Amino acid sequence: MPMPILQMQLRHLNPPFTPQANRPRSSSSSASPRGAPRSAPSPSPSPHSARAAALGTPAAAAASPRTKPMAVGEGAAAVDLATAEAAEVFMPDARAYWVTASLIAWDVSDQEASISLYASRDATIRLSPNRGIEGYDSKVELQPEHAGLPKSVTQKFPFISSYKAFRVPSSVDFSSLVKCQLVIASFGADGKHRDVTGLQLPGVLDDMFAYTGPLGAVFSGESVDLYLWAPTAQDVSVCFFDSPAGPLLETVQMKELNGVWSITGPRDWENRYYLYEVNVYHPSKAQVEKCLASDPYARGLSANGARTWLVDINNEALKPASWDELADEKPKLDSFSDITIYELHIRDFSVHDSTVDCNSQGGFSAFTYQDSAGMQHLWKLSDAGLTHVHLLPSFHFAGVDDIKSNWKNVDESELAKLPPGSDMQQAAIVAIQEDDPYNWGYNPVLWGVPKGSYASNPDGPSRIIEYRQMVQALNRLGLRVVMDVVYNHLNSSGPSGISSVLDKIVPGYYVRRDTNGQIENSAAMNNTASEHFMVDRLIVDDLLNWAVNYKVDGFRFDLMGHIMKHTMMRAKAAIQSLTRDSHGVDGSKIYLYGEGWDFAEVARNQRGINGSQLNMSGTGIGSFNDRMRDAINGGNPFGNPLQQGFSTGLFLEPNGFYQGNEEDTRLSLATYADHIQIGLAGNLRDYVLVSHTGEAKKGSEIHTFDGLPVGYTSSPIETINYVSAHDNETLFDVISLKTPMELSIDERCRINQLASSMMALSQGIPFFHAGDEILRSKSIDRDSYNSGDWFNKLDFTYETNNWGVGLPPSEKNEDNWPIMKPRLENPSFKPAKGHILAVLDNFLDILKIRYSSPLFRLSTASDVKQRVHFHNTGPSSIPGVIVMSIEDARNDRPEMAQLDANFSSVVTVFNVCPDEVSMDIPALASMGLELHPVQANSCDALVRQSSYEAGKGRFTVPRRTASVFVEPRR
Repeated sequence: MPMPILQMQLRHLNPPFTPQANRPRSSSSSASPRGAPRSAPSPSPSPHSARAAALGTPAAAAASPRTKPMAVGEGAAAVDLATAEAAEVFMPDARAYWVTASLIAWDVSDQEASISLYASRDATIRLSPNRGIEGYDSKVELQPEHAGLPKSVTQKFPFISSYKAFRVPSSVDFSSLVKCQLVIASFGADGKHRDVTGLQLPGVLDDMFAYTGPLGAVFSGESVDLYLWAPTAQDVSVCFFDSPAGPLLETVQMKELNGVWSITGPRDWENRYYLYEVNVYHPSKAQVEKCLASDPYARGLSANGARTWLVDINNEALKPASWDELADEKPKLDSFSDITIYELHIRDFSVHDSTVDCNSQGGFSAFTYQDSAGMQHLWKLSDAGLTHVHLLPSFHFAGVDDIKSNWKNVDESELAKLPPGSDMQQAAIVAIQEDDPYNWGYNPVLWGVPKGSYASNPDGPSRIIEYRQMVQALNRLGLRVVMDVVYNHLNSSGPSGISSVLDKIVPGYYVRRDTNGQIENSAAMNNTASEHFMVDRLIVDDLLNWAVNYKVDGFRFDLMGHIMKHTMMRAKAAIQSLTRDSHGVDGSKIYLYGEGWDFAEVARNQRGINGSQLNMSGTGIGSFNDRMRDAINGGNPFGNPLQQGFSTGLFLEPNGFYQGNEEDTRLSLATYADHIQIGLAGNLRDYVLVSHTGEAKKGSEIHTFDGLPVGYTSSPIETINYVSAHDNETLFDVISLKTPMELSIDERCRINQLASSMMALSQGIPFFHAGDEILRSKSIDRDSYNSGDWFNKLDFTYETNNWGVGLPPSEKNEDNWPIMKPRLENPSFKPAKGHILAVLDNFLDILKIRYSSPLFRLSTASDVKQRVHFHNTGPSSIPGVIVMSIEDARNDRPEMAQLDANFSSVVTVFNVCPDEVSMDIPALASMGLELHPVQANSCDALVRQSSYEAGKGRFTVPRRTASVFVEPRR
């Protein structure tokens, strides 16, 4: 019996793709290793239904108990043909693709006598006892297309390039068919079906209904128009309400033209709330569903996104004072190479800041308190040279109730009494973590509206006004604002649940499905498909919304490798086309970067050319440099936490983890040094380095331990150099894990400073996780996405770094509790306020040094290759020391353009050794070097001991120190 028949399931038991809800996910990101998927989170709540919200019931703003969606095959075994014949409706998988109006692709055998397409508007198709098909409205016989699939199709869908092609007669009514339940069946010469499956429709929808006109609400004069793209919908109405939770006012029928449903109404519809009621065949249920959904192009929402607020985003009442003049107040940015990024979670920033009003703590408006401890801290960083603050997701996401009165909180004063290595703190946090106000926010519901839980009032205008005030306040502090965008997946799918939106409107289109029709979940859950025209369009439109309407200065793309390169390039072009005169925004100053990890269904361009690290070379779009991170820290975030790296003691001060011989560890240290030097040179693929073997190799010819090229960029502005991010352990926690137990806190602080210095003094764009500069700890939590305020605490009074506040939550950490516990309980690991202040002073000094000379911020690959050189390379190099020189024009170098009016060259020595190092570098012996003025006046007594002796070219650098020498122009 053919396998597809055996896989057919009874109604409601095993849908062709399973609707899913996504718990706030773990391991997003910058911290993810090359090519490795982040761990998939557990399924999350199925919120109250949109129908309840529409009727204004008390459930409208409250989350229901968490339920686990049924996995494929869970709770029901595959049925045999006899059982399937008795079923009223059967639910096949979806292994065929309707790729253009005239072609269907299906991986079917050559033995079939005929292929037919069946359609039912009411979803009543069933198998007959004689192995035929019954309950359909129409049947279309398909003919083999012997030429196969055209290049345009195989380029868009490369993973089905080997499928057979079948031609659809031009006489069929395509517009009607796509609104139906569709089944394709193959028949043998005996007239009985051999194989039956459903169809995936994105190809034909793009071919027939790709649309570039208006969407969402459009205000003009005395009218307002609503537009919704829903070509598979059988009927669409708009349900209006006069308040966030009030009763239904009226339901108005919409009209369809070529897949777009629209309606024109009076201007007094403004400020109403509404939902779309969409009647549509939903393949996850194999039936026609009545779905209630918010507008995908919403610009305003009620609490928890229960309803869309019909708002004119350009209304003057929504603009803070001087908002339209903000373009004139933007902090200066001459080149993307001048950028330094500080990654910050909105709630972390102020929830523990007593200098912020309690009603503003943890929200957008906290940034308007100019004299708060947090804003004063940001001012110090800005004054030293920091340019950008990267805010973790701030759009409407699931996982945090927008209504503050529903929140549950722990008594932190009681938790503070517990031992530092206790598991009781995490138990208290976990007990309420689904109902507390904390989440990173990587579980998107609607991309185009600020998150309500960060606003003083989630209903009405507050979230819009306060977001704009936040951007304005940071800009006035000298900091540009980066928005973390999450276009690679959705929180939920399916026809019900308040957090499913896009999949209610065009089921199966916005999500990426595998060759059986199941939703791909490698990006957490409900992966989106930017290879589809209207998904690509929605992403670009949303970016323009934030750039123009909120004057956001940059975008960081979560799992950029799961987004197609075409979408990234369209986004860049659209943003760069923005002008101050036409849009109030200078798009040429908006920077784009993201996570270029290449894994799962998109790996090796299986779904088209994706936004992976290697593919993005030459685009001017940045990607996170995990090569440098792993070399400095050691191992990778998903390996053994005790693996040491260049800065954490490998070979030089082993912690006992590595059991190989000394020569092996020395070789690993030298290999890591090569990776770091390529990173310091902008991670350029064509930069030539004398490697530890003595061979001159390009960055692309030096490989990681898993065989990937270390250098992959074409320009220094394409690398984001970092050692820590919101994912995985903080820098201080990494150091505390990997260094020997007996190492003093003073030495751990020096390692922290040294790692940050490597980032700040590298070519490319340095990136710092908030708190790197004040020894931030999360009590060694490797994934604090849902660990509450307790484990994520930031203290801008510098009294504590949050070390030793208990064993971190068991979900992602319990396996390593035996390693963590003795460290957390050891008082010598905990820094004092003096340590925190000293590290902060050093961090500010390093930023000042970066911005003291343009030589640290070269903007072109040619400049880097011409000016940046490394010494102490090859087989005879001193282990643990990197020496980097950067040259500028002077009399004996007429071929170079002068960039720095003050210094003709700079030399940086990174010494990770536990002892002082003296070394002679003859090539630098004739230079008139002296310690950088910032370090000559540093509070760090050790760095002031750094020296250079001309004639010999002798550099003396204290232990675990980054020393910068400059050659002043005479």
